[in-house]
Amino acid sequence: MATTQNEGAVARLFGLKGESWMRHANAVSVWSRFSCLSLIALSIWSRDWIGWWSLVPVALSIAWLMLNPLAFGKPASTRNWASKGVFGERIWTERADERPEQFRSRIPMVANVFQAAGLALMIYGLVRLDVLATVAGIVMAHLAKLWYIDRMVLLFEDMKHRSAEYASWEY
Repeated sequence: MATTQNEGAVARLFGLKGESWMRHANAVSVWSRFSCLSLIALSIWSRDWIGWWSLVPVALSIAWLMLNPLAFGKPASTRNWASKGVFGERIWTERADERPEQFRSRIPMVANVFQAAGLALMIYGLVRLDVLATVAGIVMAHLAKLWYIDRMVLLFEDMKHRSAEYASWEY
């Protein structure tokens, strides 16, 4: 339950509550958000080239990270993997008590642990200016995030058959 509370706090930090989830369900939002980690890494790496000026691209990258979930309009269609992943994440964070038993496992938490390990490896690579560690960390974090999203798609696919409200999110 603590993981769900933490994820709910993160969702609120990014302004995701109620209908704002529909904007993040835009597939362009989901896929462009994957750029954030690489942009942040490149911005931090740029300290080797431009010194303290690297704080400008770091700040811009973090701003993109924060604004991305709400930067796009409501999607024309939500019949895609990315949108369904966002809907599953909404159910996971806002309505944990409604989850069926088969979705009460620790798998999403394990995916988040792998994502954190990837971030740690990326940070190590950035501190040491080690390209291999940095890229490996980014790839590991992205693969873990994709695994997490896939679990959320499965949750949504199950829940939309149990609730007319959830089914209405898909159009």
